[in-house]
Amino acid sequence: MKIGFITPEYPHAQLNVAAGIGTSIKNLAVALVKKGITVTVFVYQQNSDAIIFDEGVTIHKIAKKQYRFLTWYYYRLQLQNHINTIVAQQKIDLIEAPDWTGITAFMRFKVPLVIRFHGSDAYFCKLENRKQKFKNFLFEKLALKKASAFIAPTTFAGEETAKIFRLDKSKIKTIHYGLQIENFVNQSPLNYNKNTILYIGTIIRKKGVFELAEIFNKVVEINPEATLILIGNDAFDIQTGSSSTYKLVENLFSNEAKKNVNYLGKVSYSEVKNHIKNAHICVFPSFAETLGMVTIESMALQKPVVNTSIGWAKELITDGVDGFLVHPSNTDLYAKRILELFSNKKLCETIGVHARAKVETLFDITKNAEVNIQYYKSIIE
Repeated sequence: MKIGFITPEYPHAQLNVAAGIGTSIKNLAVALVKKGITVTVFVYQQNSDAIIFDEGVTIHKIAKKQYRFLTWYYYRLQLQNHINTIVAQQKIDLIEAPDWTGITAFMRFKVPLVIRFHGSDAYFCKLENRKQKFKNFLFEKLALKKASAFIAPTTFAGEETAKIFRLDKSKIKTIHYGLQIENFVNQSPLNYNKNTILYIGTIIRKKGVFELAEIFNKVVEINPEATLILIGNDAFDIQTGSSSTYKLVENLFSNEAKKNVNYLGKVSYSEVKNHIKNAHICVFPSFAETLGMVTIESMALQKPVVNTSIGWAKELITDGVDGFLVHPSNTDLYAKRILELFSNKKLCETIGVHARAKVETLFDITKNAEVNIQYYKSIIE
């Protein structure tokens, strides 16, 4: 079987910075190759054209191009023509694309198209209670209409997307993202920097970073030794128009809390794993995700995680067993859970062990790749 992936990001030194979508696709692509599947990845909106070979995967780096008018349309045609050429040459059986921005709207392929719900703009707007631009909704709707089938990383993401776009639920298969868990092993889970809280993710409103500032202020009031490390790209804030969400968040920290905050910006993937290992607790108070790769990465490294209690997270964590679930707006309880973990080493250890077991059961990419293969076969046949 030969599978092609269309994506705006993929982790590689020669490509633009990648985040959760790229990481989840690479994990699957490499696992598929190990199972004898030929994988070609088409990465668009890049700074140049190139063909890259990495871990058995063939990557087509496709440059961003501007046209005199209707760039959104003509660039899609350019991508379509390039991809169709490779599909014919390599005899690719199936194409997978993300729902975000409806990149495959106006494209036509001669093989089945599967769309995976990494998170559409419409999905995030609904969770954030934010109005979506009609053009964005239209593009995503058109893209979804042309798909033969859909994959959701969580049942919650699948059900919510089906409601938004009125999709046939029978065409949606829930298949969790996965990790190459052999690459996420913590040999010393009891060695960490005490009272250190780690947040990983874009500094953006939907990730609960404003609430995190309030939470940390409350933690520091009780535990002045607490420190907060933030990792991730700074983002434009849609509500205020500020070019830096972090500057807005920074102003929310109390004078005492601000002394104990360290914003590192974007760091390498290997560095992120080291920061997770060194953290006492990982926190993800997000309002909008489809799954959250950094959550399962932290769990795999046996870290106690305090996550959101919204939909998707309930499929990752059993509250009080392999992590904690708290709504981001409940800042008092969120701070209480962090302080509880700080003061109870045994609880941290127990949750970490259970978290690792959960990842091995549900998020092992070797197992989940096989589920993907069987689903692809059912679509092709």
